[in-house]
Amino acid sequence: MEFGEKLQELRKARSLTQEQLAEALYVSRTAVSKWESGRGYPSIDSLKEVSRFFSVTIDELISPDEVVSVAQAERRSFARGYASMVCGLLDVLVALLLVVPVFGNGPEGPAAVSLLALTGASTWIKVVFTACVGATVICGLCEIAASRADGRWGKLALAAGAALSAACVAVFILARQPYAGIICFALLAAKAVMLWMRDR
Repeated sequence: MEFGEKLQELRKARSLTQEQLAEALYVSRTAVSKWESGRGYPSIDSLKEVSRFFSVTIDELISPDEVVSVAQAERRSFARGYASMVCGLLDVLVALLLVVPVFGNGPEGPAAVSLLALTGASTWIKVVFTACVGATVICGLCEIAASRADGRWGKLALAAGAALSAACVAVFILARQPYAGIICFALLAAKAVMLWMRDR
């Protein structure tokens, strides 16, 4: 008998609804529904709670093959969250361009300045640079916040972060700011590696 069937049988034996079981286990009713229908497995911690609540061993609840599936799913979930968090932190690091002197300061000399001290560029270029950096940092913060979610919002934040990082590289290279472009490219390459590892 599969885990979902066993869980449903145990729940019905105690005359509990999915909602009541969810409250007792401190999970959502949707989670209980997924478990019972075989569309997902609980985390190891939730599995321990189910075992304790029904006073049965984990071995009675789940077969060895299912234990392996649960462990693999949990490992994948952790890896995705970790990769999303690192990608978000890399996007937030773009904020360093505001204070690190990597921008060439126009025709008056080869002086390198930070974005905040840049005077040799037109106002609209400075606005575009600041908007690129600001949008990337905000997106990075959203990626960090969504790193615990393994759903659509997390994927959307990662895609937006990658697009903004690529846009920063393009803007800085086209504006003839190679050092800022190289920094953004290095961060984008690091993100690409993390995303590749996330989906393995």
